[in-house]
This record gives sequence, C-alpha cells and structure tokens, in this order.
Amino acid sequence: MFKIVCAPDSFKGSLAAGEAAQAMDRGIRAFCLEADVVKLPLSDGGEGLVDALVAATKGQKKKAMVTDPLGRKVEAVYGILGDGQGVMEMAAASGLPLLGPEELNPLTTTTFGAGELLKALLEEGCRTVIVGIGGSATNDGGIGMLQALGGRFFDSEGKELEWGGGELNKLAEFNLEGLDPRIARTEIKVACDVDNPLTGENGAARVYGPQKGASPEVIKELDRGLGHLGDLIRDKKGVDVKNYPGAGAAGGLGAGMMVFLGGKLQPGVELVLDTVRFEEKVKGADLVITGEGRLDKQTIYGKTVLGVVRRSKKIPVVAVGGWVEPEIALLREEGLTAFFSILDRPRSLEEAMKFAPTLLEQSCEEIIRLFFSGRKT
Repeated sequence: MFKIVCAPDSFKGSLAAGEAAQAMDRGIRAFCLEADVVKLPLSDGGEGLVDALVAATKGQKKKAMVTDPLGRKVEAVYGILGDGQGVMEMAAASGLPLLGPEELNPLTTTTFGAGELLKALLEEGCRTVIVGIGGSATNDGGIGMLQALGGRFFDSEGKELEWGGGELNKLAEFNLEGLDPRIARTEIKVACDVDNPLTGENGAARVYGPQKGASPEVIKELDRGLGHLGDLIRDKKGVDVKNYPGAGAAGGLGAGMMVFLGGKLQPGVELVLDTVRFEEKVKGADLVITGEGRLDKQTIYGKTVLGVVRRSKKIPVVAVGGWVEPEIALLREEGLTAFFSILDRPRSLEEAMKFAPTLLEQSCEEIIRLFFSGRKT
C-alpha cells in the first residue's frame, strides 16, 4: 500500500489548512481508494496555527472572552494540544481581521487582549505555550499584553500609560513586580515568520505600519516610540533588542515577549513541524503533497512549503498553489520534485477562491494518476 502525506498550509481566504488536506485526500482517493493517506494540516505560525496544531495532536479548541484592539469584548479561540501544551494566535484577540478599514489606527490599538488570551492558557495549567504572532493590528511593543498580565508602565509624571503605540514615546518607567508569577514557570515559544528588527527602514513601523492604517507621519512617530522602548530596555535591563531579528514582529510584540516574558522567538514553520513530529509522520511515505494559496518569492524564504521540502529529505514532494510564480522553481535546489497551479483555466480571483476545494481536489487526482503511472513503468 502506498503512503501519501497531505501537508498543506491554508489557502488564505478560501481554505483552512485542514480543509485543504481534506480536499487533497478526496482527490487522491478518487483514483486510489486503497492509499494510506496521512492528513497533516500545517501553518507557518500565522493564521491557522491553532487549527493545525490541535488537529495534528488530537487536542481541543476552547474559547475565551477577551479585549479586541480597540477595547471591545470579543470571543477568541485557543487550543490545548494532545500533549498538554497551549497554543494561541495573538491575532485572535489583537489582529487586523477584528477591525474595519476605518478603525485601523496603530496609535491606539492594543495587545491587551492577547495578554488576556495568554492568561487563559495559564489558567488551563499549560506550562508550555506556543504563541503565533502574525496578523497584528498593533504597534505597541507588547506593552498592552504585559499590562493584561500585571505589568505597569508609567510616564515621567508617574501616570500609567494608556493603550496604543502612540503612548510609547511617553514611557519613562516600568514595574513588573505584579506580573503573573506563573509566567516565570512557563516556557513561551513564539512562532515568528518574519525577521524584522524593532526599528529602522526594515523595522515594525516602516514595513507593516501602512497595512495597519498608519500615514507617513504616524509611521515616524511609531518608529520613534519603538526606538525609545528599545533604548529604555537597554538602559534598564541591559538587553540591546533593537536590531534583534524578529523583534519587530507584530508591531514590536516579538521584542516585548522576548525581554519581559522570556519568550523564545523561533521560525514559525520550524516550530510547527517540530510540534506535529513531522519526520515521524512522513516516515515511510512514498509521496508528500504540500501547498498554499500563493507559491511565490515569500515561499522560498521560510514559509510552510520550504519547511516541508527540507524536512521530507529524500521523499518526493509536490507543491500546489492557486497563484504560482516562477521563483518557486528555486526550491528544486532544496529538493522539491515538482509544482503546479490548481487553476484549470483563466479565472477571476473571486471565482478561483470560490472553487478552490474542487480545483485542489482535481489537481491532486491528476498528480496521483501521474505518480502511479510512473511507478508502473
């Protein structure tokens, strides 16, 4: 019996990773009912992290009421993995999808809700927590998260800071004596899929500020605030975090979690592959099929498909995507066997997303037909 592993990321906007794996499975079984198909939905640490890890470890999803980026109450999902680890996506509490276009304002948005979500995992008894920090609507350096966990931050007059990245330039002192004591007993793994420093041309504000609603003037203010936070951390804690890779992730949340919570920043896809025990799952496989919505230049710099290719070693790997750019051919040097677009004809983006399940299913059936044809010759 042939063993085939379906290990996709999400096809953003149309298919969650689990749904993509199901579609792949249907396509394979349309031609080969007796195949041993292992469905292993994945994530690079952003959207879909909770779903992927809960599914892979046979864990469970739970919900908590938390504060959204503007202070409203919202229900957020987190996960308890099969081995007892906790997992959360900061975006479930503090992410862009929670705001309308007219509400975007990194001067006032907060990560307070992400801190509440982390606290919910501490209440569950989790002593290892995986935190995905993609998709943030914030630029507060993680101050909001720390406030939710008991940290206090003051201006030069002793007044506590309010929420938002616009407050960082006022920061003069911080007091962490009231920080939840369980943090010190908890290992925090931060799934980070970018390596941006805290400040500067490639920093959090300049690179990601525009998508969070920041004008050029606001970007300068936010960058100064993060720089001020970095200087204060250096002076008071002896840690130079401003140029640390990943410190600028999620509007400086990477820096805040690393310095104040002892978080360990790790490439998201590597963390996910370790957690789902990828090498164990693909052992003895004849073929691995992976993919995501776009196979492009970003894919070759640390996305899920690259991680799958590298970890599959000598097993043939085929990647599929809705949008496929020529740069993906560079992954052949890493071991990628072949890549395909799932589109059957020119389609609008809206139409392609609507029919993504069927298109992915059909593509995987054709891949399996070709694969088995080669095995018979």
